[in-house]
Amino acid sequence: MLKFTVLGLGALLALSTASFAAGDDNATDSTVTHKCKKGEVWDKTKKKCVKTQSGILPDEDLYQQGRALAKAGQYDWAIEVLATVQNQQDPRVLNYTGYSHRKAGRLEIGITYYRQALAIDPGFNLAREYLGEGYIAAGRIDLAQNELAAIEKSCGTTCEEYKDLAAAIATAN
Repeated sequence: MLKFTVLGLGALLALSTASFAAGDDNATDSTVTHKCKKGEVWDKTKKKCVKTQSGILPDEDLYQQGRALAKAGQYDWAIEVLATVQNQQDPRVLNYTGYSHRKAGRLEIGITYYRQALAIDPGFNLAREYLGEGYIAAGRIDLAQNELAAIEKSCGTTCEEYKDLAAAIATAN
């Protein structure tokens, strides 16, 4: 006999955030599948939700949870969690802070964060892809094409970032 469990929206959201883009990060399910209230993060050593604050968890755990929240559409909560990462010069943190701002409708702020990430790591293709998407949203297809060309120089035309940005540009034209 099969046993089925009905999951609430929060559980489905938490489980859905366990999927990560190839080549971006190596997150584990344990960092993102627990449903905490807004303003909290999962402490895997204490096995409970704790108030979000700088230094409460290792930067990597905070980054992974902030990233998962951003990908799940919880943009303001993601920004809150990412702001508690002690190393604010981590290009990944800057990238997902930019992503969250862009997706929340604060396009110029998002673009600023992407540029900061790329100033630190010019080869960070995911930040280039997202910056290109920001340029598309701003109606600057020419600048998006510049980002596409930079991605092509870095990883060719077969990497995920190139394919995604090329598709976004094609859709915008």
